[in-house]
Amino acid sequence: MIREDQKVLVVIPAYNEQGRIAEIVRAVKRVLPAAKTLVVNDCSSDDTGSESAAAGANVVTHFINLGYGAALETGYLYALQHGYEFIVQMDGDGQHLPDEAPQILAPVLDGGADIVIGSRYLSSKNNYKTSFVRKVGQKFFRMILSVFTGYKITDPTSGFQCLNRKAFELFSRGQFPHDFPDADVLLMAHYAGFRVKEVPVVMLERSGGVSMHTGLKPLYYVIKMILSIVMVILSQRRWKQYVP
Repeated sequence: MIREDQKVLVVIPAYNEQGRIAEIVRAVKRVLPAAKTLVVNDCSSDDTGSESAAAGANVVTHFINLGYGAALETGYLYALQHGYEFIVQMDGDGQHLPDEAPQILAPVLDGGADIVIGSRYLSSKNNYKTSFVRKVGQKFFRMILSVFTGYKITDPTSGFQCLNRKAFELFSRGQFPHDFPDADVLLMAHYAGFRVKEVPVVMLERSGGVSMHTGLKPLYYVIKMILSIVMVILSQRRWKQYVP
């Protein structure tokens, strides 16, 4: 599926994913043998980094914990420095299945989209359970995206995505959110003129590790995301200058 002239990098942000990450790396290598894999170890206190390397991934390690978005941006910068054209990004906790990666990669490789989002809500095979609070938040941000972009995005919080070089180059310019890159980033992409598409994927529920949505984090997430979206809307001229 991946041509010899198409350089694809699979970016996996990981924080304390010992016992899970090695199998994910091996599965990615099995499903996408022509792609390279990069694990961005966000200052894990366990053996995430060494397990990733032993499984065959390249590993970049943060010496302080910078957050999920910062780990993604590190992956984008790595891809730019090493000449990659496409990125598949997926979580290291087992929710995103490597077997689903070709589905989100294909529309970008074919030139039909700049960003593809894997949606757990478009697949009839999913039994994914979402908390009531998170469902309300997702519906709220779906509505905002629909109003300002016309997109009908069903899963704006999905981190299972594929991006072409134009997209991840834009996101590596220093304005990418360091913690929760979700609806605000999709709004940036819209103002920058990128074509965004969703495809159905199967996801699993998180089986362990440290979730980004525990304790008071959901409240922080909602407040921060609203403020971030407002700032993107107010500065939309900045993003429009990057229209491809």
